[in-house]
Amino acid sequence: MEKLTLVGDRQWVPLVTGGEVRRLDLDYAATAPCAAQVRDAVDEILPWYGSVHRGDGFPSAVCTELQEACRESVRAFAGARADDTVIFTRNTTDSLNLLAHALPADCEVFGFATEHHANLLPWERRTVHRLPVPDGPAHALALLDAALASAAPGGGGGSRLVTLAGASNVTGEVWPVAELARVARRYGARIAVDAAQLAAHRPLDMSGWDVDYVAFSGHKLYAPYGAGALVGRPDWLDAAAPYLAGGGATRHVDLQTVDWAPSPQRHEAGSPNFLGNYALATACELLHASLRSGLVEQEERLTALLERELAGIPGLRVHRMWDERHPRVGTVTFTVRGHEPGLLSAALSAEHGIAVRTGRFCAHPLVKHLLGDGHGGGNAVRVSIGAGITEQDISDFVWALAGLVERGPAWSYRAEGARFVPDPDPRPMPELSHGARVRLRAAERRERAVRTPVGAACGG
Repeated sequence: MEKLTLVGDRQWVPLVTGGEVRRLDLDYAATAPCAAQVRDAVDEILPWYGSVHRGDGFPSAVCTELQEACRESVRAFAGARADDTVIFTRNTTDSLNLLAHALPADCEVFGFATEHHANLLPWERRTVHRLPVPDGPAHALALLDAALASAAPGGGGGSRLVTLAGASNVTGEVWPVAELARVARRYGARIAVDAAQLAAHRPLDMSGWDVDYVAFSGHKLYAPYGAGALVGRPDWLDAAAPYLAGGGATRHVDLQTVDWAPSPQRHEAGSPNFLGNYALATACELLHASLRSGLVEQEERLTALLERELAGIPGLRVHRMWDERHPRVGTVTFTVRGHEPGLLSAALSAEHGIAVRTGRFCAHPLVKHLLGDGHGGGNAVRVSIGAGITEQDISDFVWALAGLVERGPAWSYRAEGARFVPDPDPRPMPELSHGARVRLRAAERRERAVRTPVGAACGG
């Protein structure tokens, strides 16, 4: 197994209390670090960068051939069927909005109230059957079976779609995808999987699971170059109007008519993000090997260690939907009685160089269900791990958190909506190029002018 190495791993960051410390990133569920192998692959291809499907020069020929080869790497990573199409998108949200756009007019959608907003909001233009939060996998199967059985028959059995996350972005719990697909099949329904949180931690197997569509993002797969993918059956996609109208999506155009190309080109108008697609395919190849060669077991051991050590902190409660023995990817969400989640998160970063996530994680209905009324002010703290995290990292995080719970922060902070920031914040910005410094200063001015509550931004 080629070990994933990370750009910026253990980079030094300043602390508000003075000095520097090697940073510890425990926010993989929002955005994973860039893999050094991905960066190196992009750097290698940059001298050959040219237009895709739009040029006669040799660099254009190189990039055009590689663009189509990238689809095969993504297809293999997804465990897709030979006739599944691979459409390059910006991210999971873009992929699911594309699929929602392509549904037949009479399609009914079935989904649980546990979803990230990317798999909750795009379907609202359709007839949506929203199922409650199940109390376990067996309950999820029963809820879906009952909902499909009681709903009026769709148009010809192909106009029902079940949507679900492969793993929860809040609790990390892995859903019984193959079992739910079998329930869907009994009623002639298709199934789409939001694999944003699953793809970096478990092998995907569209064919074996018998699912119709899978969506995922490069920035959660150690490839933060602005690309994602929708993989799945081409018929609905070929029958739908293009997601975007423009060059590259057509076979012939005159002033009266347009002959649109089939997918994937049909939904990829404009010059493609070739470097992003190349980065995504490189990451897929790396993970395809790593997830089958020890990475899954390594992350499972670290997640179990994290939960054991957190159990020793007084007043801390880990939030989950199902039994604690149920499999999960490396994501743990918790609150601590009497402690504001946003303040804990801010102090971990400012005083210890540890990045976690606080808020409702763009899964507001699920977080409300898990926390109930008045718990953590409606917010929680999320810790998420991935490649490069060690047992020592887990111990360092728990030690820092336990100290904050016992003694409180060593610095002063002010609340800005649901967010807390050091007051004052003496940490210098990094020495970057002139243009980057100008942009940083402009961003700081905007931040001072318009304070954004933590719940307004969604990162996973």
